[in-house]
Formats: sequence, C-alpha cells, structure tokens
Amino acid sequence: MDYHQALKHLDGLINYEISPRAGSSGGLTLHKMRRVTELLGDPQHAYPSIHITGTNGKGSSGRMIEALLTEMGLRVGLYSSPHVFSPTERIRVAATQIDEADFGSAIGDIARLVAATDLESLTWFETVTAAAFLHFANEAVEVAVIEVGMLGTFDATNVIDASVAVLTNIGLDHTDGSEGWWQSVAKEKAGIVKPGARVIVGEPSLELTELLHAASPAAICAPEVLSNDVAVGGRLVDIKTSRSTYSEVFVSLRGAHQGQNSAVAIAAVEEFFAAPIDPQIVQEALSMVTLPGRMEVVARSPLVLLDAAHNPPGALALGRALREEFGAINRRFLVFGMQTGRDPKEVLEALDVTYFDLIVTCTAPTARGVSARTLSDVARSLNVSSEAIVDVATAMDYALHQAEDHDLVVVAGSVTVLAAARSVVADL
Repeated sequence: MDYHQALKHLDGLINYEISPRAGSSGGLTLHKMRRVTELLGDPQHAYPSIHITGTNGKGSSGRMIEALLTEMGLRVGLYSSPHVFSPTERIRVAATQIDEADFGSAIGDIARLVAATDLESLTWFETVTAAAFLHFANEAVEVAVIEVGMLGTFDATNVIDASVAVLTNIGLDHTDGSEGWWQSVAKEKAGIVKPGARVIVGEPSLELTELLHAASPAAICAPEVLSNDVAVGGRLVDIKTSRSTYSEVFVSLRGAHQGQNSAVAIAAVEEFFAAPIDPQIVQEALSMVTLPGRMEVVARSPLVLLDAAHNPPGALALGRALREEFGAINRRFLVFGMQTGRDPKEVLEALDVTYFDLIVTCTAPTARGVSARTLSDVARSLNVSSEAIVDVATAMDYALHQAEDHDLVVVAGSVTVLAAARSVVADL
C-alpha cells in the first residue's frame, strides 16, 4: 500500500478513538493482537521495552524517555497516540517520525496478513500498533517506548513484556464516574505491570502501591520533584529518585506538570539500566524535548499556543500554566472545541475560563464533535464572553483578527481542533 491507500484502509476499520468504549472493559480481549503478532513472528519481543500508561502525561513522559535514551546513544522506537496532524507522528525511530511510504508499507503488511488468514478484522488502533511493532523490529531498534492508547490490561499494546512500566497518574477520564471508578481504573492501568518489572509511579498512594504489589513487580519507584520553577521556554527542576538527585535541570516543555513528567522519565530510564544517569546526559536530553500540541507555541505577534487539554486534569494543568507563565500578557483569547464523552462545563471550569477575554467555540471536525453553540452556552454560563463559530478555521481566523501583536491566542480541546488550527497558522 502507499500512504493514501493505507489511510483509506484505516478509515474502513472500527476506531475506538472516534467511538470509544468508555467506562467498561467488558468484552475486551487481547486474543486478536496476540494472534496477529504471533503470525508476524512476535516482533514486539525483538527489543526490550518501556510501557507507559496513565490518564495524563503519557505523551510528554514518552518523549522525554525517548530523548534520554537517544542521548545515551541508543536507537529508540517510540509509539504514541493520539496524533495531532498525521498518523505518522505515532511511530518514531531515532527521534524521527516514520515517513509516509514506510507507514503505508507497514499498514499494508498488516492488512495482507489479516486478509490471508482466519483473523477477525482488526481495529484501527490494533492495526497501527501491530504495524509499529513490526516497523521497530525491521528497523532494529535497541529499545521501544510504548504508550498505551487507552485503558491498560486490554490495550492493544499490552502484548509486550516491558521491563519497566510507568503509571503517570489516575484521573477521571474514559469512565462514567460511578462509585468505585478509581479502583477500577487503577486496576485496569496496573494491568501493564508484568511480574519482575520495575514500576515508576507519578502520583503514589498507599492504595495504588498495594494494588501494584499484586502484580509482583521487582520494585516500585516514586520520584520526587524537589523544586519546579518557571524558566524561559520551559521549567527548571530539581529531582530526587531512588538512585540519585538531579539539580537545576532545564526541561524545554511548559507547565508545572512537566516537572513531574520529567521526574517520571528520569526514573524510568534509571530503572531500565538499574543505574543513575550521567547528569550531563539529563541536561542535554531534556533541554531539547519537543512535543506537538502540548503548550506548543506555533506563532508570535500574536502569540499562538496549542494544547490538547481535553479532559479536566489536562485543562487544570493548562490553566495553571497559563496563569503562571503568561500572567503579564495583554489580552487573551481561547479557541475551543471538544468531543463528546466529557462534561464541557467541568473541562471549562478546570481551565478557569475567566482568564480569557473572549472564548471562540467551534465544533470539533469529527462525528463526536460537541456543537459550537453548546460550548458557547456553557462558557456564557460561567460569565465569560463567547462567540460560537462552527468551522475551526473560521473560528481561528476570527480570533486572530481580534488579537493584536502582544495578545495571546490559545487553542485547546480535541486534537482535531488543534490540527485544523495549525493549518490556519501555517498559511499566514
């Protein structure tokens, strides 16, 4: 397959990122993934791996782990989700995303295998996951950093046997919030921990530690952030792990939450090698990390920032970061669109929309996009000015024309909104 044929094939598959199975893991199984990887020769076992789950922070932690391992001279594969602009963002080797030709070829390999056997049709995510595992084996990566797509135990990525498992945090997302939700989510995410693995926990608690012990890990590590200050273009942090202390580390990602993500990443790489990391490697690696759609500055005059804050914890982190790092800005505009499955009021309250002078709502360009009018009504109920403009590009144009050189335009919510907004900025 070429790239466009691969996209057409994927579009014909069930995609739980568009129609998620939120709140329940009933009926889920890894049978298909185990069968397809077996037929491929179990490529996911051709390299050691680090497995990452959690409600928020997976993408940032994964990029930092990738950067640290790369700085140490290893050939690293990184598999992450969702993508902002192109599905090729999900598969990276040697800090470079897969090119379109290789992506099409890998998806074609999986499609032909399914067609030639008695396998049931794979989902979108299962297909791309299998393609990533195969690509990493073909590219002879020395370690793979694998981010869970959703859940944990029954996530398609959980056919790997990672020597290090990372659990960034546990929040109210992809669940109905009924009584006992925390325990259910924690148990599901802890399902990536294999016997003998070393576990890194971003937000430790006694209940979580007891739950993890049931998986028979070799160790449970909870790194500490000793200090976490704003710096130009990122954070300056001091971090203590079970093996060492790292002082005045510059992290080139914005937001206080990136301090905890960097601590998790450092601890994960330490446990992968069972040794401290050279402080100079930490400094070099974390000072150059980039991540699309995570407080990403894409234009100046006015300043335009993209962030995939789509749930209450993500919105809370973004809101805090904006107040801390952009408090002196002149006027503030928000272009916001989200998908169903979360309460818009909870997300906007967590973001603290009173920070903004104007909110321009839009309809996320997916089948699950919440209407711009609905979002605008919610924003107005929170006593902020709001305009509803259905089309993302038109909403973005409107905000940019309202803003002056020293103003701030934030685009947040669904990654589909970020992708459309990025295209508008690119055409300026």
